Amino acid sequence: MNENGTKPTGELTLRTLAMPGDANAAGDIFGGWVMAQMDLACGIRAAERARGRVVTAAVKEMSFAKPMKIGDTLCIYTHVTRVGRTSMTLKVEAWAQRYLSQLMEKVTDADFVMVALDKDGNPTPVPAEG
Repeated sequence: MNENGTKPTGELTLRTLAMPGDANAAGDIFGGWVMAQMDLACGIRAAERARGRVVTAAVKEMSFAKPMKIGDTLCIYTHVTRVGRTSMTLKVEAWAQRYLSQLMEKVTDADFVMVALDKDGNPTPVPAEG
């Protein structure tokens, strides 16, 4: 939980440590690295829901509210918000657990659209839950 009392939405899907190789000279983590981790988390959650192969079709608007710093733990939370015939939309939130602290701050969020694929790489229906 952060100092405002807000908490992440969704299920914790991925946690990783921000390292010096992921940062610029000022110690700020590259936004592209954060986005790549969000994409990985989406792939995990969407493949579980689709029970098979998925790919990223779109990422809706993303803006960064807080920086990630070297040593922070990036925590990615995912939630499937919509399931269509062959695609699904996931709300993805990236939170920074600050170095050697319990403080969590929301870094960014976005909606990711994932498409289920068959063994030949063609869109395939997402199975019903159950």
